Amino acid sequence: MAEAQRNNLQIYDDVAAQWWSDDIRWVRTLKNMVPGRLGWFDKQLDWPGKTVLDLGCAGGFMAEALDDRGATVTAIDPAKDAIAAAIAHAKGLGKGIRYDVGVGEALPYADASFDAVVCVDVLEHVQDLPRVIVEVSRVLRPGGMFLFDTINRNPIARLATITMAEDVLKLLPKGTHDPDMFIKPAELRRHLQQAGFAVGKMVGLGPRGINRRGDFTFGRVPGTMIIYMGTAQKPE
Repeated sequence: MAEAQRNNLQIYDDVAAQWWSDDIRWVRTLKNMVPGRLGWFDKQLDWPGKTVLDLGCAGGFMAEALDDRGATVTAIDPAKDAIAAAIAHAKGLGKGIRYDVGVGEALPYADASFDAVVCVDVLEHVQDLPRVIVEVSRVLRPGGMFLFDTINRNPIARLATITMAEDVLKLLPKGTHDPDMFIKPAELRRHLQQAGFAVGKMVGLGPRGINRRGDFTFGRVPGTMIIYMGTAQKPE
């Protein structure tokens, strides 16, 4: 049997029509990760009144959660159908989120446009990581915050995210990730520092329990061996 295409971003458009339906287990998993991420991000930044870019927003789970916290949210993703689903869902709720189609390597925004950039489940998919980080710095205002998570590159992370999450538990479609694109924390820290950021603490994110549907819930976990979250601040 042929090996599944790796780093297959088509999966987000393929399920766009059902993004908010709760019918697809792996999409529910992504939705369930948002509270776990924000449980830590909320301690790093006060959202009300902030202008925030959700970089790599897919169908809008994080963007809507940030809007609920009082931020003025712009969100961008290359998946056109997922963006269409995000626009429709936000419109149905009367939310004023701006959604755009685009990539992190060439953000269509002016310099110093945002107080914060949030980028989750994205950095391990981009084609030019250093360029994305430079673009994040460009669109941030002086003193602005970059909040992110990504996947560590090591055999344990590969076992957890490819063998277990994709192949055994079916938490993600086969081919979602390319383990060669995973990023060691030291590498990410170096790229951020080269772009001028002051890099903060990095902490682990992972399963913390199971809900009534039998899906994982997420939050802080010890260590950064698999998924890790972090912050970086642009100098004033």
